[in-house]
Amino acid sequence: MTTSFASHLLGWKRLDKSSTLVANTADTSSETSKALAAAILEHLAIAPVVHGTNPKELGPALEYAVSGDLSDALGRLAPARAWQVDHRELVTAFSQYAHLARLSQLLSEHPELRAELGRDYLIKPDVTVGIEESPDPEDKRPFLHAAVSCKWTIRSDRVQNIRHEFLQMIRHRRGRLPHLVTVTAEPMPSRIAAIARGTGEVDAVYHIAFESLTAAVNAVGSGQQKDDWQECVEQRRVLPYEELASTLAGW
Repeated sequence: MTTSFASHLLGWKRLDKSSTLVANTADTSSETSKALAAAILEHLAIAPVVHGTNPKELGPALEYAVSGDLSDALGRLAPARAWQVDHRELVTAFSQYAHLARLSQLLSEHPELRAELGRDYLIKPDVTVGIEESPDPEDKRPFLHAAVSCKWTIRSDRVQNIRHEFLQMIRHRRGRLPHLVTVTAEPMPSRIAAIARGTGEVDAVYHIAFESLTAAVNAVGSGQQKDDWQECVEQRRVLPYEELASTLAGW
């Protein structure tokens, strides 16, 4: 399965201004990454040509694509619910985290407290999915139903950023925890496993070209890459992106 916007984002790029082409998800310092990323594009029948239509800033492009897609899909799948899908909305805009806005105001008034309490709880998830009905009838803020971290590719620093942000959301919530997920186009199962395995900070990782990555792993993946992919898929730690909207609509 491949999501509707994958073919718009996935493509080829030139390597260091040379004539050599590599997939735009590939880590150019890794032969394994380049081989898997190329195999994904081959499975999708994306010709090895550089197209000017591919976005230059792929990280933000993925965020906007996911935001727009979820907004359309959720409204279609569960039209009776008042969905609010936003890009980089502060968690303090939602009912479970409204108290953090008051804490932020207190720290503004008493800056000497900042060193003790910090401000890393003021998180702006890449995509937020709210429902405009709060368990507290006096609270007019929407309820945060899901927070989506979009990572075009996965590196060790990005894994730590995801874990840190989601851990803060777990610790500071008042009420039910939102669905905390990652969406990625990363071609290497070993790197996906680094966040998918986890210890509970991330509910699941959704891949925008799940079927094509499965085919790529089977075709050119090493034994380790095949083992990592099989583990993550069998444990449902990695899922096709197409399942995300229906999961949120039915939750």
